[in-house]
Amino acid sequence: MRAMLGLMQDRPLMISSLIGHAALLHRDREIVSWLPESGVHRTSYGELHLRARQAANALAGLGVTPGDRIATLAWNTSRHLALYFAIPGIGAVLHAVNPLLAAGQIEYIVNQSADKVLFFDVCFAALVQKLAPALKGVERFIAMTDRANLPAIDVPGLLCYEDLLDAQPSDYAWLSFDENSAAAIYHTSGTTGKPKGVVYSHRSIVLSALAQLGQDAFGLQSADTVLVTAPISYAGAWGIPCGAAMAGARLVLAPPFPDAAQLYELMRDERVSLAQGMPAMWTALFAYLDDNPRIDVSALALNRVLSGGAAMSSAAILRFERDLGVQCRQVWGMTESSAMGTTQGRAPWGVELKIVAEDDAPLPWDGQCVGQLHIRGPWVAGGYYPAATGSALDAQGWLPTGDMAAIDAHGRVQIVDRVRDMIKSGGELIPSLEIENAAGMHPAVAEAATIGVAHPKWQERPLLLVVRRPGTHVTSAELIEHLAGQVPKWWLPDDVIFIHQLPRTATGKLKKNLLREQYRSSLLP
Repeated sequence: MRAMLGLMQDRPLMISSLIGHAALLHRDREIVSWLPESGVHRTSYGELHLRARQAANALAGLGVTPGDRIATLAWNTSRHLALYFAIPGIGAVLHAVNPLLAAGQIEYIVNQSADKVLFFDVCFAALVQKLAPALKGVERFIAMTDRANLPAIDVPGLLCYEDLLDAQPSDYAWLSFDENSAAAIYHTSGTTGKPKGVVYSHRSIVLSALAQLGQDAFGLQSADTVLVTAPISYAGAWGIPCGAAMAGARLVLAPPFPDAAQLYELMRDERVSLAQGMPAMWTALFAYLDDNPRIDVSALALNRVLSGGAAMSSAAILRFERDLGVQCRQVWGMTESSAMGTTQGRAPWGVELKIVAEDDAPLPWDGQCVGQLHIRGPWVAGGYYPAATGSALDAQGWLPTGDMAAIDAHGRVQIVDRVRDMIKSGGELIPSLEIENAAGMHPAVAEAATIGVAHPKWQERPLLLVVRRPGTHVTSAELIEHLAGQVPKWWLPDDVIFIHQLPRTATGKLKKNLLREQYRSSLLP
């Protein structure tokens, strides 16, 4: 028996519809970014739409056709944002390359993706010249600058971005095609092997952007001024430019690596209401405020912060609420979930979660049982490029995340640790994040990392690595005494080592694999 069909219009979900909507209804809303050669740059959704259509015409003139992969090696600028919408708008596939990856990793993923054109910021000119002979499929290199700042490098088909776009008309009509078509490729950070490609579709990007508007998620709205610090290569800057365009929110794209003073001044001067960033960035901000007690934080318009990429310490969350009157929303996600997994431990509509035991048996949502977290949904990856959809899923069609978690009866998720970071001691598991979070509550601790070190009797025991706050002092014994009232006795680290800096990946996550290698021969007391 054939099912009755609805009588609704069949309009595919297209990324181009987002910038078109923003330009039509919020055309004068400002977009602030920084250009490498000239500093601050202000444009609007209306002007960005015009520039994106010129970029679309330029790409078509270069022979780019639907399905072609177009790489970008660039920071968050208005030029990059125009390509963010233009490349998928013509049916091609945006491949935003993480500039912080090693040169060999960049070569690997550009060749694996068979990129046809490479756009790059001038600050990467020397790297591009070095890599160019090994990038087998790249036919054109386009420097994202003006004629006066065009780098003198020897690469095939070098073009100037501004010249290329200025020569184009702005009346491009966006294409309409299957919403399941590939729109963008983003790669994982490659912490445990080569970076893995995740291919987003138009449908997945639009649906995840829609989820960001929910008040229990990011709560994006037209009245917001949103500060974006994550590069576009990080899952499309968490997809926030798409969500902001959908809502009509004002966008502020931070320059790369802003220090704490720049971050504060940027939020103050641009009247930022919603800021996105990594925990290390917020830790640096509070250290700056501590060092400058005369700063009047009431000058900030900030009312909420999105923190993701790693666990935020309880101490930092309390400081946001107590000192700044700001709600800190912890975001858990991954490249494979379009960065949109949970906010404050709750999954939005579209995301389904489960936890499983080692034998893949489902575990109850009682807030106590800990198992590996699995996820599925319309913006969750099913495989890694170039493998087929479903190749990364379990037998029931769920994606294993590699995170250990507990879920309570109300669906609130508590990430306990990464599977590979759990410390195996005496047949039991110790979550490293719990120890780090408790250590972070000490006023002398800026950052902490816990790793498992081999032990002749217990298999592994915890070793705590701590970065002290400037101008403070704390001993190993004092820290262990501080932890004693917060974690079970058998979780207590066997030793504490003080270091100057914790190593991080290209996406800002702790390199615990490097720490384990570095301290594997440590002799515990």
